[in-house]
Amino acid sequence: MRLNFDALADWATDGRLPGGDSEADADASPPPYRAVFISDLHLGTPGCQAEALLDFLKHHPSQTLYLVGDIIDGWQLRRRWYWPQAHNDVVQKLLRRARKGCHIIFIPGNHDEFARGFVGHSFGGIEVQEQAVHTTLDGRRLWVIHGDHFDGVIQCAKWLAYLGDNLYELLLRLNRHLNHWRGRLGLPYWSLSAYLKGKVKKALNYVMDFEVAVAAEARRRGLQGVVCGHIHRAEMRVIDGTLYCNDGDWVESHTALVEHLDGRLELVHWNPDTAQTRGTEVQVVTA
Repeated sequence: MRLNFDALADWATDGRLPGGDSEADADASPPPYRAVFISDLHLGTPGCQAEALLDFLKHHPSQTLYLVGDIIDGWQLRRRWYWPQAHNDVVQKLLRRARKGCHIIFIPGNHDEFARGFVGHSFGGIEVQEQAVHTTLDGRRLWVIHGDHFDGVIQCAKWLAYLGDNLYELLLRLNRHLNHWRGRLGLPYWSLSAYLKGKVKKALNYVMDFEVAVAAEARRRGLQGVVCGHIHRAEMRVIDGTLYCNDGDWVESHTALVEHLDGRLELVHWNPDTAQTRGTEVQVVTA
């Protein structure tokens, strides 16, 4: 199944997508955040937590919104078309937010690499950029990039990446069944794939190598930090004097990076059941 790129034309004209708009937008108050960074939504897959994301966006309006790659999962959509109404609602929510004055920047990742052909264009007020530099209120310059260029598997053996993507989808399917039964037993959500990532030595080494490499490139560019996604592991820490921020994903972790109006950066974990966040902050960075 080929992707229907006609939908992109609708974005550029009047912001309509097939299926209509089932949610009224209540964003009327001034944005309480300077910037919000989200990535790895993987719209077009059963694993996408679209309802939780919509709830997060409702409670986190911002002056600027960065979509840091893998927003639409073109890899999966080419294999099997999956696009429920909730995924339409996410796109409509983003388009409405852009129309109401939010500056939205979309930086394509490897799963939505088809959008890299539209770099420099704007669709429904959403700007497509290869990368960006975000300046915080206190003057820190953060490189915003998806991060797949630092993945050796993606760059050197793409067929392995496709294989890994299929295995990951299988793992997520098992995870959904597992948590269905955990829910019936009154147990909280638990991520099998996140558990394996934290226990398998090779996975840990890969994550560490990725984080160090991305932070080193930001430092080489003379920037104070980097915001990325790609590896589905939310993290915020200082690496050799450079602030490394990974905003996580909306398949497993329900995480985002936010900049408050006073310039504080916080990695938030959204709980849609309680409409509350728990956050991690890094306030001082040595350049």
